[in-house]
Amino acid sequence: MKRQNVRTLALIICTFIYLLVGAAVFDALESKKETTQKKKVYDRKQELRNKYNLTKLNFDELEEVVLQLKPHKAGLQWKFAGSFYFAITVITTIGYGHAAPSTDGGKVFCMLYALLGIPLTLVMFQSLGERINTLVRYLLHRLKNCLGMRRTEVSMVNMVAIGFISCMSTLCVGALSFSHFEGWSFFHAYYYCFITLTTIGFGDYVALQKDQALQTNPKYVAFCFMYILTGLTVIGAFLNLVVLRFMTMNAEDEKRDAEQRALLSRNGQAGGGGAGGTGGPGGGGNSGVGAAGRGLRNVYAEMLHFQSMCSCLWYKSREKLQYSIPMIIPRDLSTSDTYMEQGEAFSSDALHPLHSNGCVYSMHHPHSVISSVSTGLHSLTPYRLGHSKRRSSI
Repeated sequence: MKRQNVRTLALIICTFIYLLVGAAVFDALESKKETTQKKKVYDRKQELRNKYNLTKLNFDELEEVVLQLKPHKAGLQWKFAGSFYFAITVITTIGYGHAAPSTDGGKVFCMLYALLGIPLTLVMFQSLGERINTLVRYLLHRLKNCLGMRRTEVSMVNMVAIGFISCMSTLCVGALSFSHFEGWSFFHAYYYCFITLTTIGFGDYVALQKDQALQTNPKYVAFCFMYILTGLTVIGAFLNLVVLRFMTMNAEDEKRDAEQRALLSRNGQAGGGGAGGTGGPGGGGNSGVGAAGRGLRNVYAEMLHFQSMCSCLWYKSREKLQYSIPMIIPRDLSTSDTYMEQGEAFSSDALHPLHSNGCVYSMHHPHSVISSVSTGLHSLTPYRLGHSKRRSSI
């Protein structure tokens, strides 16, 4: 069974086990208190009915009116500020439930609005998170250079540590602010920030629902909007760094399989050309190089197919592929001139049989001009040498 299928099956099993564990823990923590609260509320209901001599029908009617009045206690929810707040909760999938469209037109527009807004917002936050990670990596590299450290490269551990500290700092700043403005405890405010920025959005705690803040406190309204958007960006950067690394494992395995298929195809074509070719070393070398070039172009096409899912994957693949398959990446897609400089150096040494990367070029075996493909490790210098040899023979 392929590694991709095994990994997917393992993830499905782990997810269901995780769900079962979560259900058991929540049952143990919440079930008893729920039963106690239900009994207490029912007893209080009976006490009020007896005190005010209300029939069951009258009490149910009163209860329905109270429930309908509850969302209006926070003030008007559908003026521009409240509508903007609602739009944020829709496209970010937070969905507190503190407000919902009541007209049929509003419900239809909400569905259409979410249909385009949710994917747009997800791509935007992921792309912005990718740019933030790139900036942080650059700043850390410069900082290490300024400090005179011997190892100036930025490791994955460094980036994860910075991302984790940023997330914790964002949550703490939000918790301090909301505990001040809303009158919540620090723990409840931290809980609200976590539920909001992870887009869970239970709605048990919702900001801007006290003292008609949407109409009377514009500075606090602006702070809430900016905090939610900024916090989601920070969380998006951290998820871009950590979670997407695991999400791309299948793509990397598919890419590796594509490389192996291309190499097997190239070896088969080269072997056939070597057995039946009588046109001399020059002609055989040209046919071998041509077949190898076509095989590597197929590899490159498959890599792009699997790595065009989002901009961060393409950015990563461009950095890797410029060192692994330099001959078939267009010049305008390259991010450095390193491999061009290498090509000039290699072309000047084209007649030497042994090179720095350990690949041997045999004058008597022109079909073995490409020895291997190793993503992100070595450039295909023998491939360049084959072309140099072909030009010299012409």
